[in-house]
Amino acid sequence: MTVFPIAQRILFVEDDAALRAATVQRLELDGFAVTPFDAADRALSTIDREFAGIVISDIRLPRMDGLAFFAAVRAIDPDIPVILVTGHADVAMAVAALREGAFDFLTKPFAADALVAAARRALETRRLVIDNRALRAAAEAAQAGSDPLIGDSAPMAQLRATIRQLAHADIDVLIEGETGTGKELVAHQLHMLGPRRGKSFIAVNCGALPEAVAESELFGHAADSVPHSRVARTGQIEMSSGGTLLLDEIDSMPLPLQARLLRVLEEREVHPIGVDRPRLVDLHVVATTKRPLDELVAAGAFRADLFYRLGVVRLRVPSLRERREDIAQLFAAFVEEAAARIGGAPFRLDDGIRRRLDSGDWPGNVRELRNFAFQAVLGISQAESATARAAGTLAARTRAFEAAVIEEALHRHRGSVVAAMRELGIPRKTLYDKMTRLGIVPREFRESVAHGDGR
Repeated sequence: MTVFPIAQRILFVEDDAALRAATVQRLELDGFAVTPFDAADRALSTIDREFAGIVISDIRLPRMDGLAFFAAVRAIDPDIPVILVTGHADVAMAVAALREGAFDFLTKPFAADALVAAARRALETRRLVIDNRALRAAAEAAQAGSDPLIGDSAPMAQLRATIRQLAHADIDVLIEGETGTGKELVAHQLHMLGPRRGKSFIAVNCGALPEAVAESELFGHAADSVPHSRVARTGQIEMSSGGTLLLDEIDSMPLPLQARLLRVLEEREVHPIGVDRPRLVDLHVVATTKRPLDELVAAGAFRADLFYRLGVVRLRVPSLRERREDIAQLFAAFVEEAAARIGGAPFRLDDGIRRRLDSGDWPGNVRELRNFAFQAVLGISQAESATARAAGTLAARTRAFEAAVIEEALHRHRGSVVAAMRELGIPRKTLYDKMTRLGIVPREFRESVAHGDGR
């Protein structure tokens, strides 16, 4: 499953039946989905702004010629790539069309490899346009929703429904899930949607509690009852009374503390150090764990009685791998957040970022995706990270990596093949051969064609 839609369709318009059939066959052999037409007006009726593909059209056509067809396509969506096929007599018209925004042109008789390479470049261009539109739409959807739990996938819809049900019940909950899935956000939602939302929300990171002061932090102490402290302290548990107590990463809590916590949960009272009598507390406890507590119980690292006390209601937060369809919307929201903090030029999704979003494993889940969004906005995401994770054969991964490195070098040197050749340390002919094979066209060549100087 890909995060963004894939542009892969080609509309091919040619009134010569034999040439049309031969060209369609070649394009299909190269893996393209081709819809042939013998007239431009018929092809035009199938195009709208959502069209996820490109157009290849002859200029000399009956009823509506290729230039009129190109103008009509641009009126629907100027970002649909149009490749024009022309005879030598029509080259001047094709060059003029390039200046008007045509993607490319080929003269008859054209080499099949040249057509395939041009089609690949055009489809990649269209795909990036569609991806960036999807990114903007996802950002708008994320901004429009008031729920901080972003995503429309089935697992997220189920999670939101369960949160609403548990919040109204006002009962203790154990939240399970991998690191970075957003367990603390879920805990906060349980608090905000429940009857205690106007009261305090106290979060305790059990994994970060220093053992020497953990009891004092949790349970509190009387004045002069602990070393180096003359003043009484109210513990975090008592401070949460009437509100919600979040015990984050409870799987990291030391066993001695677990015994004292169990009594608090069972009796709903806390006994500060140095105080004669326990104090009643009105508790709503939400605990999170990134490791299965039943496995920790079996290993002797977690108390079974505490597990059963906490695990009456268990809520699991899905990993990002289980809801890949939410990645685009999440990434868009994080890009908006990063752009608001960092500023700079408007963010545009490129092919390397898209490949990472499509193929990344995201072991760090939503937190890792957010970090990647900030890196992308800062311009420090690495092309090799995307291609190294790309799915496919070794040859496909090697091709993707090679293309990313060459495109990155050309981009750094503003399309200069000579500068890129020097940086990459390969001869000019080798670089041109690789670019031809990978369908990469340097900007200096496209500009020379567009200005008609024939280089």
